[in-house]
Amino acid sequence: MPHSAPAPEDRARTPVLIISDHPDDDPIGLLPCPVSLRRLPSPLFSAAEYRLAPLVILDDRSYTAFTLHHMPHRPGLILTLADPGDDTVHPRAAAIGAEAVLHTGQDPSWLHLRLHEATDCRYARWEDLLTGPPPPSGT
Repeated sequence: MPHSAPAPEDRARTPVLIISDHPDDDPIGLLPCPVSLRRLPSPLFSAAEYRLAPLVILDDRSYTAFTLHHMPHRPGLILTLADPGDDTVHPRAAAIGAEAVLHTGQDPSWLHLRLHEATDCRYARWEDLLTGPPPPSGT
């Protein structure tokens, strides 16, 4: 009998899953983000963790090991790329159903907003995310 998809509120309470065989790396600037993260090397994540995570961020250097798990496509899978000159990344991203490819050195604002959206904005510090001058005062 097939399992039903997890409820959105269950996903929002579960940490974002980062699959990387390079746990000390932060090529796309996740460390300053206050969202709850769970980092695991590709051999150690489970199908349940993959299914329940509100967002899954896969380090491209762990792509081959990830594909050995034969995980189903799911919304919220993002592939991160350390080598911006790699022309094979988009076909590989499409093969696993990734919704986006992020490159090292890219502005992390989109990713931070996507992380907050996936976790129902429970970790949002809007003053850190929004830029621009303050609104005019009523005087």
